[in-house]
Amino acid sequence: MKNWIPLVLLLLVLSSCKTRNAAKNNNGNIVDSTVVNNNNNNPKDANEPVRDKLNFYQNVLIPPKFDQIKINSKVNVETGSFIPTLDATIYIENNKKVWMNLQALFINVARGIATPDGVKGFDRTNKSYIDSDFDYLNKLLNVNFIDYKSLEKILMGRTFVKISDSQFTLTKNAQGYKMVSNGTQKIETDEKKREYKISLQYDENYDLLDVNLKDVLSSDELEISYSNWDVFNEIRLPKNVKIIIKGSKSSQILLENTKFDFSRMETAYSVPSSYKKIEIK
Repeated sequence: MKNWIPLVLLLLVLSSCKTRNAAKNNNGNIVDSTVVNNNNNNPKDANEPVRDKLNFYQNVLIPPKFDQIKINSKVNVETGSFIPTLDATIYIENNKKVWMNLQALFINVARGIATPDGVKGFDRTNKSYIDSDFDYLNKLLNVNFIDYKSLEKILMGRTFVKISDSQFTLTKNAQGYKMVSNGTQKIETDEKKREYKISLQYDENYDLLDVNLKDVLSSDELEISYSNWDVFNEIRLPKNVKIIIKGSKSSQILLENTKFDFSRMETAYSVPSSYKKIEIK
């Protein structure tokens, strides 16, 4: 994509923040599992059934409580072309909006906002803007199910795909907890129906480490991983986020979250009248 600023801007919305209530690291709350894979030469890596599923679901599905959060990030984008490191400011107002501003060499280059109505963003370098529903984000991420609700779940570090005992298998391994879809998961929207193979990996504290969605009928694949977790204002946050998109649009985005602030801030957004609208194709 020649216009890389909107790409970074909108992917940044999906990946820059992952928050969750601080989970207590108390092994007494985790029921020991029964080993079922006796053929594995390394029992520590063996997938074991989880007996206390209720405790797992409560920790991974209940969202954290907060009003707003501001995140400062360093963003590196790998698309095959040179893109300078970007300084990002992301402001999330719970259940209302996600606002972001991007700078390159201390110069403001782009700004965007996502609400339940859709996504907007403008690029100062090309004097262009977008104003779209969530179909734009779905095209960028090579998926078909992203809406504001799922966007908030991604930003809050929650499971953003529907999971159930009948459609997924939950096991315990060396890293923590793993969920893998049984067969393919069909997700149908107004636009299209797609089938995915889905896996999710959590650590012992129920922090989400990795989400992988593979379209079984195409080469499209989305992977989001998180690392270097810490507690800020009683909420766990990752310092590093990686997004890998494979398929017709392949790219990689690396974020280093350097500062977290929970105070309110102004989120001005206004597109100059001279800017040209980019049509979504």
